[in-house]
Amino acid sequence: MTYCVAVRNDAGLVFLSDSRTNAGVDQINTFRKMHVYEVPGERVMVLLTAGNLSVSQSVASGLRVQMENQGEKSLASAPNMFSAAKLVGDAVRKVHARDAEALKEFGIEFNVSLIFGGQIKGEEPRLFNIYSAGNFIEATRETPYFQIGESKYGKPILDRVVGGYLSLDEVAKCCLISMDSTMKSNLSVGLPLDLMCYEKDSLQVQRRALIDSKDPYFSSLRERWGEQLRKVFNELPAPGYWK
Repeated sequence: MTYCVAVRNDAGLVFLSDSRTNAGVDQINTFRKMHVYEVPGERVMVLLTAGNLSVSQSVASGLRVQMENQGEKSLASAPNMFSAAKLVGDAVRKVHARDAEALKEFGIEFNVSLIFGGQIKGEEPRLFNIYSAGNFIEATRETPYFQIGESKYGKPILDRVVGGYLSLDEVAKCCLISMDSTMKSNLSVGLPLDLMCYEKDSLQVQRRALIDSKDPYFSSLRERWGEQLRKVFNELPAPGYWK
């Protein structure tokens, strides 16, 4: 299991992913699920992955190989983010055509979920949710965030807080609380975390952090969030229905 979340607002984009994979209680490993594709000054794109690890890594690696092959249609040459999202969908279909039947023979489902976002010079930052069939939807002002993986525990804070007028730091804080809520309720989601804040029109990666168990800010955030929740709970009146 994994948990990834990405938010688009007026200030830019925020991406957050955990890095835990779980193939059983005695097979818990760490793999980074955030993949960055960058041409500084021209474009920055980020891919978050969930689902079958071999499938998601094949997709992410295939996209990088395309970028390295000059003359091949790739994320480096896509004229806009919609075209780039189509390339990611095509990459999913390519892996499906190659591996789906072989996986099925071993009782393994072809399962991958992706969040893809970024900015190409000349257009606004955009964010997409890409499915196992290679089809996708785009984030809007009314639906400004996407989650993949273990999404239910971290959703309430996003619904209450995320909006178009928050700073990137405020969005990042909200995403980290969403991640903490998920980690608290599901042990298969865990540290370290990959966090990236992309500032609109910067067209380069400037703010990225790897957060581990020794990170002072995240440790403090988790502790203070828990304390404040308990404080607010204790201040709420008791039900008065039977007085």
